[in-house]
Amino acid sequence: MSNDAATAIPAVDGPQGPQQEVPTHGLGASLPAADARAKTEGTFPYASDLWAEGLLWAAVLRSPHAHARVVSIDTSAAAEMPGVRAVVTHADVPGTATYGRTVADRPVFAADLVRHHGEAIAAVAADHPDTARLAAAAIAVEYELLDPVTDPEKAFAAPPLHPDGNLIRHIPLRYGDPDAVGEVIVEGLYRIGRQDPAPIGAEAGLAVPRPDGGVEIYTASTDPHTDRDLAAACFGLAPEQVKVVVTGVPGAMGDREDPGFQIPLGLLALRTGCPVKLAATREESFLGHAHRHPTLLRYRHHADAEGRLVKVEAQILLDAGAYAEASSESLAAAVAFACGPYVVPHAFIEGWAVRTNNPPSGHVRGEGAMQVCAAYEAQMDKLAARLGLDPAELRLRNAMATGDILPTGQTVTCPAPVAELLQAVRDFPLPALPMDSPEDGWLLPGGPEGAGEPGAVRRGVGYALGMVHMLGAEGTDEVSTATVKVHDGVATVICAAVDTGQGFSTLARQIVQEVLGVDEVHVASVDTDQPPAGPAAHGRHTWVSGGAVERAAKMVRTQLLQPLAHKFGMSTELLQITDGKITSYDGVLSTTVMEAMDGKELWATAQCRPHPTEPLDGAGQGDAFVGLAFCAIRAVVDVDVELGSVRVVEMAVAQDVGRVLNPAQLATRIEAGVTQGIGAALTENLRTPRGLVRHPDLTGYALPTSLDAPDIRIVTLVEERDVVAPFGAKAASAVPVVTAPAAVASAVRAATGRSVNRLPIRPQAAVAVPTA
Repeated sequence: MSNDAATAIPAVDGPQGPQQEVPTHGLGASLPAADARAKTEGTFPYASDLWAEGLLWAAVLRSPHAHARVVSIDTSAAAEMPGVRAVVTHADVPGTATYGRTVADRPVFAADLVRHHGEAIAAVAADHPDTARLAAAAIAVEYELLDPVTDPEKAFAAPPLHPDGNLIRHIPLRYGDPDAVGEVIVEGLYRIGRQDPAPIGAEAGLAVPRPDGGVEIYTASTDPHTDRDLAAACFGLAPEQVKVVVTGVPGAMGDREDPGFQIPLGLLALRTGCPVKLAATREESFLGHAHRHPTLLRYRHHADAEGRLVKVEAQILLDAGAYAEASSESLAAAVAFACGPYVVPHAFIEGWAVRTNNPPSGHVRGEGAMQVCAAYEAQMDKLAARLGLDPAELRLRNAMATGDILPTGQTVTCPAPVAELLQAVRDFPLPALPMDSPEDGWLLPGGPEGAGEPGAVRRGVGYALGMVHMLGAEGTDEVSTATVKVHDGVATVICAAVDTGQGFSTLARQIVQEVLGVDEVHVASVDTDQPPAGPAAHGRHTWVSGGAVERAAKMVRTQLLQPLAHKFGMSTELLQITDGKITSYDGVLSTTVMEAMDGKELWATAQCRPHPTEPLDGAGQGDAFVGLAFCAIRAVVDVDVELGSVRVVEMAVAQDVGRVLNPAQLATRIEAGVTQGIGAALTENLRTPRGLVRHPDLTGYALPTSLDAPDIRIVTLVEERDVVAPFGAKAASAVPVVTAPAAVASAVRAATGRSVNRLPIRPQAAVAVPTA
């Protein structure tokens, strides 16, 4: 990846401007993460490093079938093995037998039916991890195989796979005149594959029984309070009898949100009275957590002769897999953003999420929005080709702006500099063509050992515009609580917001530095004894938890300044804190924060709750979103049009960020998001023939590596602050994930002349259309 991304950030658009000195602390500084050194040196304690005296090891037996009736389960052979301390099945769950964040439809252990490959059947605790795995394998399960329903289109007519039926949600969006017709019409059918979040570290945890009959669970949770409540219900315990302690999170994008790994741990700890540890294998990780929704999309775009959109019609079908997970909210995002960041006078969208016997789908960055972005941007390319227009020009003619209306009827009140973003990447200089020389062979698709010829390589340039919503949607009560304490020149932040890699811990330190002028700031570890802060998704913690930290810090600031203001007969608003010094507007007062503290301990607790939203109604209408973020990407690719191999040369990114809070951290988040999007575009596809996960490992599942990452040029970051958001900042990492796959597909389209209607792009789809 190019270093230009990091160096470009101080010179972005916005109030700071390139002439101002870059701060070294507080908001706007590239403050490094407190745990950065420990992580790079390998000393950071992750969940898999946990240990307790006398611990046992857990293993989970998972179904080898996608759909089957469970005739019998015989655990006797496993229970009699030396070293085995407990075996639990569905019959041993003392409380609620099912769980789920939105719909409690997923069993802790399969009882009568297995609904997907890898579903948990039983769990074992033993004194050695090998013993636990051998014992799990010794459990005899008799299955009656059933035909799996793996095609979501067939789920509508198939027998119910679940007592709740196969249809999870249907959203019919109706906006404008159904009889409106454009002079030019283009249609397309698109398929998006199953992307796995593929965390760096597989799931792990430790459960420790408590003397009061409760249990403590140490794990890499991203939403500890919800995990606690779900686990407590399954254990038959009160929530206060279960404590979840968040350990080192090795990155997360939704894959940490499934408590299916934690509940068996707690059951075994309660059964044995001993600490129990589970460290999942990579295969178990692939089988156990949720993936991005595979999606089928049918589109029809109407436009006038000048290329302005008249109407968009679409059908969107999300494959939820066996259980509901986050499918309802993913579908809402897909339907609401089905037209993209474009002005569309008339829109008619049908969206469905259905159950199948495929692995469960759930939260992955940009869920719902990424799938539709790939489809509507393909449609824009088709329109441009039909009208003979430049693809970027067509997009500019239809770009959304602040004050426009979404097809859901919601007015876009936040900054929406869509045209500005697109113009920035369009006008950015294109990369040079590689020279035809042996030493530059690695620049060709396939690398120096590739079988292609340089003469078969064509360059393509493509564009995409993406959008995501921030925070929860459709009436979700977003709230977070934070406490800030200051004593002896050291500040402590207590907030149950989990840092999953998005940098909240660093942001919290910067906020306190900015407000209180205290350099040394510590962020306490997270557990459920603290007030809830909600899940780490949709940029929530930057907005809601960061807002709570800021409010608490400002309350402490008032406590600090009030005695000085009273002494000098002025209001606290006339005092400012800069670089650890307190000064008055007239220069009469000048002292340090340490002197003003005078050994006192000051603290305050505050909450942040954004303005409410509402669910979409029966016509898909409603103010469902708190805020929106936008991104434009120009992709440059080289394609071997004989072999179909693709090399992404450069990704030029322009993003709507509201305000840059940490330049280096923001650059990293954008680069990571773009790279993840490239994986979805070219390599990542978890294949599940007849519902069976094929190659559930990092050898068979092709993640992009550093050699696959192109130059990522951050062209501009538009700092038009959202007035309703704390600090005016917007979510940063999801929108490049949403936009990048569509941009790569657009560039491959330009290079080959093919429609490219499937992600990831297969080699046969990147072979050029023969010319007469």
